[in-house]
Amino acid sequence: MLQVSRDSNLKIPEKLKDYNGVENSIEDKVAVKQAIATAENKKFNKKEVREGIEDDNDLEQVNKIPFNANDLIVITVVKKLSAYTIAVTEKSPKKFRGVFVNRMQNYCLDTLECLLEANFIRMDTIEKKIKREELQKQAIVKLKLLGYVSMVAENSGCILKKQYKQISIQLSEAINLTIAWKKSDDERWKKRN
Repeated sequence: MLQVSRDSNLKIPEKLKDYNGVENSIEDKVAVKQAIATAENKKFNKKEVREGIEDDNDLEQVNKIPFNANDLIVITVVKKLSAYTIAVTEKSPKKFRGVFVNRMQNYCLDTLECLLEANFIRMDTIEKKIKREELQKQAIVKLKLLGYVSMVAENSGCILKKQYKQISIQLSEAINLTIAWKKSDDERWKKRN
Protein backbone atom coordinates (compact mmCIF):
# COMPACT_ATOMS: atom_id res chain seq x y z
CA MET A 1 0.00 0.00 0.00
CA LEU A 2 1.39 3.38 -0.97
CA GLN A 3 1.02 6.47 1.18
CA VAL A 4 1.43 10.09 0.17
CA SER A 5 2.90 12.33 2.84
CA ARG A 6 2.39 16.06 3.25
CA ASP A 7 5.46 16.83 1.29
CA SER A 8 4.10 14.69 -1.61
CA ASN A 9 6.82 12.07 -1.34
CA LEU A 10 5.80 8.48 -1.83
CA LYS A 11 6.55 6.25 1.10
CA ILE A 12 6.94 2.71 -0.11
CA PRO A 13 6.45 0.26 2.73
CA GLU A 14 8.87 -2.52 3.42
CA LYS A 15 8.01 -6.01 2.31
CA LEU A 16 4.93 -7.31 4.08
CA LYS A 17 5.55 -10.17 6.46
CA ASP A 18 3.88 -13.51 5.83
CA TYR A 19 0.39 -13.48 7.24
CA ASN A 20 -1.18 -16.83 7.98
CA GLY A 21 -4.27 -15.62 9.81
CA VAL A 22 -7.73 -15.03 8.43
CA GLU A 23 -7.89 -11.87 6.35
CA ASN A 24 -11.32 -10.93 7.61
CA SER A 25 -11.86 -11.76 11.25
CA ILE A 26 -15.30 -12.56 12.60
CA GLU A 27 -15.42 -9.07 14.13
CA ASP A 28 -14.72 -7.57 10.69
CA LYS A 29 -17.50 -9.57 9.09
CA VAL A 30 -19.96 -8.63 11.87
CA ALA A 31 -19.04 -4.94 11.51
CA VAL A 32 -19.61 -5.06 7.74
CA LYS A 33 -23.03 -6.70 8.17
CA GLN A 34 -23.92 -4.15 10.85
CA ALA A 35 -22.93 -1.27 8.57
CA ILE A 36 -25.03 -2.69 5.72
CA ALA A 37 -28.03 -3.16 8.04
CA THR A 38 -27.66 0.40 9.33
CA ALA A 39 -27.41 1.79 5.80
CA GLU A 40 -30.58 -0.08 4.82
CA ASN A 41 -32.40 0.91 8.05
CA LYS A 42 -32.85 -2.73 9.02
CA LYS A 43 -32.80 -4.30 12.44
CA PHE A 44 -29.51 -5.90 13.43
CA ASN A 45 -29.03 -8.72 15.94
CA LYS A 46 -25.30 -8.96 16.58
CA LYS A 47 -25.52 -12.31 18.40
CA GLU A 48 -27.44 -14.05 15.59
CA VAL A 49 -25.14 -12.64 12.91
CA ARG A 50 -22.05 -13.72 14.87
CA GLU A 51 -23.38 -17.28 15.30
CA GLY A 52 -24.16 -17.46 11.59
CA ILE A 53 -20.65 -16.36 10.63
CA GLU A 54 -18.61 -18.33 13.12
CA ASP A 55 -17.13 -21.50 11.77
CA ASP A 56 -17.48 -24.57 13.90
CA ASN A 57 -13.80 -24.77 14.83
CA ASP A 58 -14.48 -27.66 17.21
CA LEU A 59 -15.89 -29.74 14.37
CA GLU A 60 -12.96 -28.90 12.10
CA GLN A 61 -10.54 -29.95 14.83
CA VAL A 62 -12.40 -33.21 15.52
CA ASN A 63 -12.52 -34.03 11.80
CA LYS A 64 -8.73 -33.94 11.78
CA ILE A 65 -8.66 -37.00 14.06
CA PRO A 66 -7.49 -39.80 11.78
CA PHE A 67 -9.35 -43.07 11.44
CA ASN A 68 -7.49 -45.86 13.19
CA ALA A 69 -7.24 -48.90 10.95
CA ASN A 70 -7.35 -51.17 14.01
CA ASP A 71 -10.70 -49.85 15.29
CA LEU A 72 -14.15 -50.59 13.97
CA ILE A 73 -15.65 -47.66 12.12
CA VAL A 74 -18.37 -47.32 14.76
CA ILE A 75 -15.74 -46.97 17.49
CA THR A 76 -13.92 -44.24 15.56
CA VAL A 77 -17.22 -42.41 14.94
CA VAL A 78 -18.05 -42.52 18.66
CA LYS A 79 -14.54 -41.29 19.50
CA LYS A 80 -15.09 -38.30 17.21
CA LEU A 81 -18.55 -37.72 18.68
CA SER A 82 -17.05 -37.79 22.18
CA ALA A 83 -14.25 -35.40 21.25
CA TYR A 84 -16.72 -32.98 19.65
CA THR A 85 -19.18 -33.16 22.54
CA ILE A 86 -16.45 -32.57 25.10
CA ALA A 87 -15.03 -29.63 23.12
CA VAL A 88 -18.48 -28.05 22.71
CA THR A 89 -19.64 -28.53 26.29
CA GLU A 90 -16.41 -27.17 27.78
CA LYS A 91 -17.50 -23.76 26.47
CA SER A 92 -20.98 -23.99 27.98
CA PRO A 93 -22.01 -21.54 30.70
CA LYS A 94 -21.04 -22.63 34.21
CA LYS A 95 -24.64 -22.94 35.35
CA PHE A 96 -25.11 -25.93 32.99
CA ARG A 97 -21.99 -27.86 33.98
CA GLY A 98 -23.65 -29.86 36.72
CA VAL A 99 -26.78 -30.62 34.75
CA PHE A 100 -26.07 -31.10 31.05
CA VAL A 101 -22.31 -31.04 30.54
CA ASN A 102 -21.45 -33.95 32.84
CA ARG A 103 -24.32 -36.04 31.51
CA MET A 104 -23.47 -35.48 27.86
CA GLN A 105 -19.78 -36.20 28.38
CA ASN A 106 -20.49 -39.29 30.47
CA TYR A 107 -22.95 -40.73 27.93
CA CYS A 108 -20.30 -40.37 25.22
CA LEU A 109 -17.60 -42.03 27.28
CA ASP A 110 -19.94 -44.78 28.52
CA THR A 111 -20.94 -45.54 24.93
CA LEU A 112 -17.30 -45.81 23.91
CA GLU A 113 -16.65 -48.11 26.86
CA CYS A 114 -19.55 -50.40 25.91
CA LEU A 115 -18.44 -50.61 22.27
CA LEU A 116 -14.81 -51.32 23.13
CA GLU A 117 -15.79 -53.98 25.64
CA ALA A 118 -18.18 -55.57 23.10
CA ASN A 119 -15.44 -55.59 20.48
CA PHE A 120 -13.12 -57.59 22.74
CA ILE A 121 -15.68 -60.34 23.35
CA ARG A 122 -15.24 -63.25 20.96
CA MET A 123 -18.44 -64.94 19.89
CA ASP A 124 -17.41 -68.54 20.46
CA THR A 125 -20.22 -69.43 22.89
CA ILE A 126 -23.86 -68.39 23.17
CA GLU A 127 -23.16 -66.72 26.55
CA LYS A 128 -20.45 -64.51 25.02
CA LYS A 129 -22.70 -63.67 22.06
CA ILE A 130 -25.48 -62.62 24.46
CA LYS A 131 -23.01 -60.52 26.51
CA ARG A 132 -21.71 -58.80 23.35
CA GLU A 133 -25.27 -58.15 22.14
CA GLU A 134 -26.19 -56.68 25.54
CA LEU A 135 -23.24 -54.27 25.40
CA GLN A 136 -24.24 -53.18 21.90
CA LYS A 137 -27.79 -52.51 23.13
CA GLN A 138 -26.46 -50.52 26.08
CA ALA A 139 -24.40 -48.41 23.68
CA ILE A 140 -27.49 -47.66 21.57
CA VAL A 141 -29.50 -46.70 24.67
CA LYS A 142 -26.73 -44.36 25.86
CA LEU A 143 -26.53 -42.75 22.42
CA LYS A 144 -30.29 -42.16 22.44
CA LEU A 145 -30.07 -40.65 25.93
CA LEU A 146 -27.26 -38.39 24.69
CA GLY A 147 -29.56 -37.26 21.89
CA TYR A 148 -32.33 -36.38 24.32
CA VAL A 149 -30.05 -34.56 26.77
CA SER A 150 -28.48 -32.66 23.84
CA MET A 151 -31.92 -31.54 22.68
CA VAL A 152 -32.81 -30.27 26.15
CA ALA A 153 -29.37 -28.62 26.44
CA GLU A 154 -29.91 -26.79 23.16
CA ASN A 155 -33.39 -25.64 24.25
CA SER A 156 -31.91 -24.34 27.52
CA GLY A 157 -29.07 -22.45 25.83
CA CYS A 158 -26.28 -24.75 26.97
CA ILE A 159 -25.17 -25.49 23.40
CA LEU A 160 -25.84 -23.73 20.11
CA LYS A 161 -28.34 -24.93 17.52
CA LYS A 162 -25.57 -25.73 15.00
CA GLN A 163 -23.72 -27.74 17.68
CA TYR A 164 -26.87 -29.70 18.47
CA LYS A 165 -27.37 -30.34 14.76
CA GLN A 166 -23.82 -31.69 14.43
CA ILE A 167 -24.20 -33.89 17.52
CA SER A 168 -27.46 -35.26 16.05
CA ILE A 169 -25.80 -36.09 12.73
CA GLN A 170 -22.94 -37.90 14.43
CA LEU A 171 -25.37 -39.65 16.80
CA SER A 172 -27.49 -41.05 14.00
CA GLU A 173 -24.37 -42.31 12.22
CA ALA A 174 -23.14 -44.00 15.40
CA ILE A 175 -26.53 -45.62 16.10
CA ASN A 176 -26.85 -46.89 12.52
CA LEU A 177 -23.34 -48.33 12.57
CA THR A 178 -23.97 -50.04 15.92
CA ILE A 179 -27.20 -51.59 14.60
CA ALA A 180 -25.38 -52.75 11.45
CA TRP A 181 -22.63 -54.28 13.59
CA LYS A 182 -25.24 -56.14 15.66
CA LYS A 183 -26.94 -57.46 12.50
CA SER A 184 -23.60 -58.54 11.10
CA ASP A 185 -22.88 -60.47 14.31
CA ASP A 186 -26.28 -62.18 14.09
CA GLU A 187 -25.65 -63.25 10.49
CA ARG A 188 -22.18 -64.58 11.33
CA TRP A 189 -23.63 -66.52 14.26
CA LYS A 190 -26.34 -68.07 12.06
CA LYS A 191 -23.78 -69.15 9.45
CA ARG A 192 -21.59 -70.64 12.13
CA ASN A 193 -24.37 -72.77 13.64
